[in-house]
This record gives sequence, structure tokens and C-alpha cells, in this order.
Amino acid sequence: MSGIAIEDDWEFASPSTEDPWSIVLVGRTGNGKSATGNSILKKKAFQSKNSSSGVTRSCELQTTLLGDGQILNVIDTPGLFDFSVGADFAHKEIAKCINMAKTGIHAVVLVFSARNRFTEEEEATIRNLQSLFGKKIIDYMVVLFTGGDELEDNDETLEGYLGDDCPQPLKEILSLCKNRKVLFDNKTKDEFKRARQVDELLALVNNVVMQNGGRPYTDDIFVEMQKHTKIIRNKQAELETLQVQHQSSQEIAGLKQLMHDLYQEQLKHITEMVESKLHETTVKLEQQLAKEQAARLKAEEFAQLAHLQSSDEIRQLRENLESARAETERLRKQAERETAILWLKRSLLRAQMGTGEILKRAESHSAVLWLHRSLERAEKETVELLHQAEKHSAVLWIRESVRKLQGKLNINANQGV
Repeated sequence: MSGIAIEDDWEFASPSTEDPWSIVLVGRTGNGKSATGNSILKKKAFQSKNSSSGVTRSCELQTTLLGDGQILNVIDTPGLFDFSVGADFAHKEIAKCINMAKTGIHAVVLVFSARNRFTEEEEATIRNLQSLFGKKIIDYMVVLFTGGDELEDNDETLEGYLGDDCPQPLKEILSLCKNRKVLFDNKTKDEFKRARQVDELLALVNNVVMQNGGRPYTDDIFVEMQKHTKIIRNKQAELETLQVQHQSSQEIAGLKQLMHDLYQEQLKHITEMVESKLHETTVKLEQQLAKEQAARLKAEEFAQLAHLQSSDEIRQLRENLESARAETERLRKQAERETAILWLKRSLLRAQMGTGEILKRAESHSAVLWLHRSLERAEKETVELLHQAEKHSAVLWIRESVRKLQGKLNINANQGV
């Protein structure tokens, strides 16, 4: 079942447990929105199969009754924000989605796939939702990951999957949603597991409803839709009256055509409001982008000037440093020369002092040699004199002896006379 059925309960009422909850499944084509909807409904209500182009061609609503008696409307959507989707188609489908959520949106379920890498389209989804519904829509968001079977086959948990390698934009989305997330395995045959993951999702939805005071998300588009719904409801009441009164088929056909025209007019009006709101948001974003771009250009110019100034300062510092290094080298060489001269002077002084000492020592040594030689000559002369003295003494002794002998001879001669 696709499209929208005109019903007689389109009145906005104050929140109560009897009001149905409406959750909208949003995400890129192929992420498993329809399969997730079937898991929630516990039946194959939405057409779901592997397809690169997507199976869901238009917004579709299915209803289920939860165990606590709560009526739950599940709205499946095509890839509304895929880059390949035309603007006209997206606007009409968004209008249909809003038209289906009669009492407002209780939760927006962002469906991502753990099988596929996070893409720019998915990063843009939350921006587009904010552009259309305002920042308040974030308070109604829940993040759901399909592909739980693949993580289980790889012995990996959702927390592990969202670990260090998690893209920064996805981390930011989870942070905006206050980490409201759940993992789904739409292929499992385990009834307990299927029931548990649905309960986890519904607990998050219930948490969203409670945090928002039980009030679904509504805005001026929903209010305008309410006005048109009242008109259609009144016409439907007239139709029922005519049918009861067995009026002519021509009158009944005319009223049905009028209701159809009113519905088409309502849908067209909502579509125009969506387009207008998106256009207004786009203009604001473009203006903001222009301001940011101008500020960025100014900052870049300032940074460039600062860079140039910094470059000049760095160049000047380098020149000063080179000059300081050159001066240091010059002073070092000068110091080396002065040190060398001082060393030479000291060496010469030490040499001069050494030379005087050597001369003194040389003079002293010459004197010793002279004395030694003089002593040698004296010793030789003494020996010679001794020899001469000995010779002289012998001569004297001989002379004395001869004299004495002559004396004795004279005495004897005298006695003989």
C-alpha cells in the first residue's frame, strides 16, 4: 500500500496515550529503511529487497498496535535527500510525509548501514532536516544502524564499530542526538532477538516523547495542514450524509471530486510551503555562507598580511642572526690572532729568559772549565816541580855527600902529615 488515504480522524488533539505515535524512517537509499519498518511492524508490510536503485518509490504509512495498547504509525520514505533525487520529487514526498504524520512527528529515525561507509549524502541528511524543520527536530532524532548480522559475524559490537575509526560527522550526529542509537539485525530468524531490538528502539522513542513533554514535533506547515484537514473532514461528513440520504450519484460524484480537488490543493499548498521554507532556508544559508566566506577571505587576507609581516620579521631576524654569526666569527678569529700574538710574546719572553739563564749557565760552565784546566796545568806544573825538586834534592844530597866526603878526606890527610 502506497500513497495517502483520506480519513476522518485528522484533528490535532492534545497529547494522550490514545494518540498514535508517528515515527518517520529517513536515510539513504539501500540502508534498509523498509526492512527496518517490517521489523518494527513484525510483518512484511513494506516492500523490501536488495536493490541499488531503491525499492520505495513514495512515502508509505503502515500502522501497528504495540503490546501496551499504543498505536504506532511507521512512515517509510524513499531516499529524500539522495543527491540523485530531483528537488520537485523531494518536495512532494516531504509534503506527503508531513501529510501522513497527522498529529505530528514523534520521532525521526535516521537509518544508517553498518555495511556501508558513511557518505556525504548521509552527512547532508541532518542538515537538510534542520533546514526544513529547524534545529528543534534534533530533539526528536534517533540513530538506527542496520547490518547487525554482519557485525555479529565479525565478532564486533556497535560500540566497537563506532570506535576510533568512526567518521567525525557521524560522531557529531550522535552527539547532537545525545547518543540515542540502536543496532538492528533485520535478517535474523531469532524471534527473541527481533523483539529485543524493537523494544530497544521503542524505549528510545518513548524517551524522546517524554523529553518533549509528550508533544510531537509540529510547525507552521502542520498547523496549515490542520486547517485544510478540517475542510476536507467537513466535506467528507457531507459525503456521508448524502450517501445516507441516498442522494443522486451525480451529487455524490461531484462531492468526491471536490474532496479530491481539495486534497490535491492541500498537497500542493503543503508542497509550496515546503519549497518556500527550503528556499528561505537556502537563502539564509547562502547569506550566512557569503558572510562566512567574506569573513574567511578577510581572515585569510589578515593571515596573509601577518604572514608577510612575519616573513619580513623572520627575514630580518635571520639577517641579524647571520650578522651576529659573522661578527662572532670575526671576533673569534681576532681573539685567536691576539691569543697567538700573546702566546708568541710569552714564548719570546720565556725564550729570552731562558737564553739569559743559559748564558749564565754557559758562563759558569766556562769558568769551571777554565778552573779545571788551570788545576790540570797546576797539577802538571806541581808534578814537574816535584820532579825538579827531587832532582835538585838529589844533587844537593850528592853535593853534600861529596862535601862531607871531601871533608873526611881532608881530615885524614891532615892526620897523616
